[in-house]
Amino acid sequence: MMWPSIALLAFVTAQRLAELALARRNTRVLLESGAKEVAPEHYPYMVALHGCWIAGLWLLAVNRPVDPIWFAVFMALQAGRLWVIGTLKARWTTRIIVLPGAPLVNSGPYRFMAHPNYVIVAGEIAVLPLTFGMPVYAAIFSLLNAAVLYVRIKAENEALRTTMFLK
Repeated sequence: MMWPSIALLAFVTAQRLAELALARRNTRVLLESGAKEVAPEHYPYMVALHGCWIAGLWLLAVNRPVDPIWFAVFMALQAGRLWVIGTLKARWTTRIIVLPGAPLVNSGPYRFMAHPNYVIVAGEIAVLPLTFGMPVYAAIFSLLNAAVLYVRIKAENEALRTTMFLK
């Protein structure tokens, strides 16, 4: 039975494509409002990482069964993803965009941590392969994602610090 794995991969692929469209729109609106992009040089690596992650899953996971426990964990992460996007609204992007003078968001999941979206994405990168019984794949992409997030979070925190948001 391949249809559960195909359905899950199709869902994630469609979700990522829709998010890219939303992020592009939000980025354009923010930049037109005077926002500035910070550290764009890491962005192609992040896109390549996520593209390879999903492409590799399409190549390797289509014939694998979907573990219901890991699937439930993955779906819980989707609720977290919607919470983050719903909290940030038009400020949610896939790039680091800083709008000078705008207050730091401190509602929703941001009440509990500084970077909930990155926690959710890190979870997804590990959990989706685990849903297909692929722990080595999960570990490899988790390590690659950690490297990208190290650069990204450092750049984002510095950008926020220089605009007087962080202490």
